[in-house]
Amino acid sequence: MTKYILLLVGACWIFSSAPSQAVIEQVEFDEPQQEQRYRDLTEELRCVVCQNQNIADSEAPLAKDLREITADMIRQGASDDEVKTFMRDRYGDFVLYRTPFNSATAFLWLGPIIVLLIVLFGVIKHIRKRQEDDLLGASQSQDDTNRIKVRNLLRDTPNLGD
Repeated sequence: MTKYILLLVGACWIFSSAPSQAVIEQVEFDEPQQEQRYRDLTEELRCVVCQNQNIADSEAPLAKDLREITADMIRQGASDDEVKTFMRDRYGDFVLYRTPFNSATAFLWLGPIIVLLIVLFGVIKHIRKRQEDDLLGASQSQDDTNRIKVRNLLRDTPNLGD
């Protein structure tokens, strides 16, 4: 029994100490607007190491460096566009979550629309084909019915030539 209690205490100690090891950076700014811009920018910039996290949430060393650069540029009076341009010049369009529309990113923007149009065209073509098949099938069965009626009439009609 004491063995299980020790295991439980050990597990609680391990799991409770993990969050305390995470580093929470405090960045000081002169004005609250600068701090808000910093938060917004770090959430808009992608960590190029993690690739699916922004630099605000990433613990990668590069993300930490990018946060420091962003804070320094804001303190020096750089605009949001200047910070984004600086990051994009060094790391490419990938660093931005909202990639700009240009020749290199055109497929990212137009690809989903093209795929949607292709699927829509295929669905419309399929529906029209089914409608044509249904009409042909209905007219075929109508033709068969008419043939049977004609045969029955010819069979029942007395022969006038006799």
